[in-house]
Formats: sequence, C-alpha cells, structure tokens
Amino acid sequence: MPQLPKSTESTDAKQAPEAVLPVVVLKTKSDRRIKQGHCWVYSNEIDIERSQFKTFAAGQQATLVNPHGLVLGSGYFNPQALLCGRLYSRTDQQSLDGAFIRRQVTAAYAWRQACYQQPYYRLVYGDGDNLPGLVIDRYGDVLVMQINTAGMMVVLEAIVRSLIDVLKPAGIVLRNEKENTIEQLPAQTEVVYGEVPDFVEIIENGVAFNVPVMGGQKTGWFYDHRDSRALLAKYCQGQRVLDVYSYLGGWGLQAMASGAESVTCVDSSASALAQAEVSATTAGYDTQMRFLKGAAIDVLKSLIRKHLIFDVIVLDPPAFIKRRKDQRSGENAYHHINQLAIKLLAESGLLVSASCSLHLPRESLTKIVQSSAARVGRQAMIVHQGGLGADHPVNVAMPEMDYLKAVFARID
Repeated sequence: MPQLPKSTESTDAKQAPEAVLPVVVLKTKSDRRIKQGHCWVYSNEIDIERSQFKTFAAGQQATLVNPHGLVLGSGYFNPQALLCGRLYSRTDQQSLDGAFIRRQVTAAYAWRQACYQQPYYRLVYGDGDNLPGLVIDRYGDVLVMQINTAGMMVVLEAIVRSLIDVLKPAGIVLRNEKENTIEQLPAQTEVVYGEVPDFVEIIENGVAFNVPVMGGQKTGWFYDHRDSRALLAKYCQGQRVLDVYSYLGGWGLQAMASGAESVTCVDSSASALAQAEVSATTAGYDTQMRFLKGAAIDVLKSLIRKHLIFDVIVLDPPAFIKRRKDQRSGENAYHHINQLAIKLLAESGLLVSASCSLHLPRESLTKIVQSSAARVGRQAMIVHQGGLGADHPVNVAMPEMDYLKAVFARID
C-alpha cells in the first residue's frame, strides 16, 4: 500500500475536479423500495438498454435514477453480482471520495463516543453508517477492517487515511477471511497502517478478554451480543452455566464475573478455548470454569448421558441458514440443538437461544424455542428478547441488517 500522508486536508484541496459519474436507470416500478429508504439494487431491476451498466468494472461509482430521471442517489455497482448496487448517498453525482468517507467516519465515531465510555465497539457498520460493504471494529488503539465489496476495496486508501485523521490509531489491519470471487476480493490478512499485535485486550461489560485480532474469527470479536451478555448477568448469581459455541468465552466469562457458581464453555476450536482459558485464568476463574472441545451436538449428548444439569444455558451458534436454500435444514439444526439444551436445563432454568442467521426471523426463532420445549414435555416462557446494540445502527427500511436475535426463555 502507498505511503500515507499524516493529514489529507491539503491533499483533498489540491485534487482535480471530479469526473461526472455515469448514470444507471431502473426499470419501471423498480424504484419503490429505493424511494422508501432501501439502499440495495438488484441486477434484474436495471434497465440495461438505458444504462452503461454492463460495461462497468466491479466497484464503478454511478448515479441511480428512476425511469423518469428522478435521482435516487449515488452508489457503486458490480455487473457480476445479483446484489449489484449499493447506495451510499441520496444526492446526485456524489463521489465516494476521501472527503465523503471522512465525514461518514467522523459521524460514526461521534455516535460511538456518545454511546460508550470505553474504546471497544463496532466503529462502522456498513449501510448503517452510509459506508456499505465496510465493517470496522475498534479495539482500543487497533482497528480491524473487513471489506465485503469491490466498491469499498477501490477506495481502501481513502478509508485508511480517514481513519488515521479521525482516530489516530496505532495500527489498522484488513481481515477478509474468505475469498469473494464475485466481488473479486482475495482472502487476506494485511496490516495496512502502523503496527498490530497478534492479540489485544478488550473490556466488555467490565470483563477483560484476550482477542486474537490477527487470527481469530471474522474481526476477532463479536460485539453484536454485547447488550444481551450484559442482561445475562442478572440471571447468573449462584447458577451453573453452560456456554455452547463459546468462542472466546464471551457469555461464559461474563456469567462468571456476575457471580455464577460454575461455567462450562463448549467450542470446536481448540485455539478459541485456549484464549478463553487465558482470560479466565487472568481473572482468577480457572478453578470454577472448564472448557470442553468438540462439536456442540456431540458434547451436549455426552452431558445428557452423564445426567448433568445446568441452571442457565446459552446457545450462540454460527449461522445455520446462510442462503435461502438452507432454510429447512437450518431450521432443523436450530430445533435439534435447542432440544438437546432443554434436556440439560433444571426446572425453571433459563435458556438463551441466539441466532445470527439473516433468513431466520425473530418470530421463527421464538417458535423454535417453543416447539423444542414442547417436544421434550416442557413449556417455554419468554422473559426477554435481545438484539443489536447502538454500535450496529439499522436502517429501518432494510430489515436485512437486523440479523441478530436472542430469546431469553424460562423453561418450566
């Protein structure tokens, strides 16, 4: 990556006049969703005869208009993708340039500073901060970026410059775990500014965690369940807690810190459990916590055979439904894991059943908890429902952004 200047103010002032953006025209009656505030454009909505769309390189910026020429906004486009366009502005001819990106980063930073007392949060949440395809998590002086689109990768240098100007971090790393062939993005982990250690310490809800920012899952940590993990604390005093799909022990360690009698963490990743154990030992919980490696279903079945009982069980699995075609098999997987967990719950025990599957609506997860309880002869009473926190702002016209669910149910 080219050497970055300390400040971009003078650089931007010397830039040549911006080129005129090409125009993408929607088909008749395809603009209603966009007018209502949605920011995504699909390839079957574009009038190919009236647009240069097919000749675009991936990430091309353009102005979007309806069939009558009404400007709907500015965005970037990829003719190879079904979800081919993402608006970042509602104005005409707005380039995704350094000045625009800096304004969005500044606004995102100001909001998080107002919401959180410590520098540990999701700094940028894609469309929720008018920077679609970009996710940035802040771990104190270290920023970890995930870029999901060619349109954002094109302006990587401007993003980094803006982050340096606004936050003055010690280091920035770009982490894309998997190759994205449609968006022409390779899998990569690259330090794009400063120095980034392999591990950083963060504080969430008063509890310290050792986070592998260079080699962990996604950006290293999952801030999305922060509020639900804080709520769990009120239910854990003197309780036996089981944290399934624990990763770094986010739920389990916070349960321990809130007075749990014991906590068992289950995960298939030995490295994740090792880091959870480091955090537990540092906090002085090593004698009250145990860590079981294995597939969640196999471990739960083993615990059932041993006739073990827990007062609180947290299920926070990866997305079982990643695509529409996975709907039935994914829902079956949620049913299976919830039934096994309920068999391990004490009378009037608490089940926290979570899902990050975009294609599983909240009401479906609630029904899964209810039917899973009924199938083992028990009854579920919803006592709370959790979701995304303030560092994950959701555009109300885009329910796709509101992917996270957590159902707190007392199982009688």
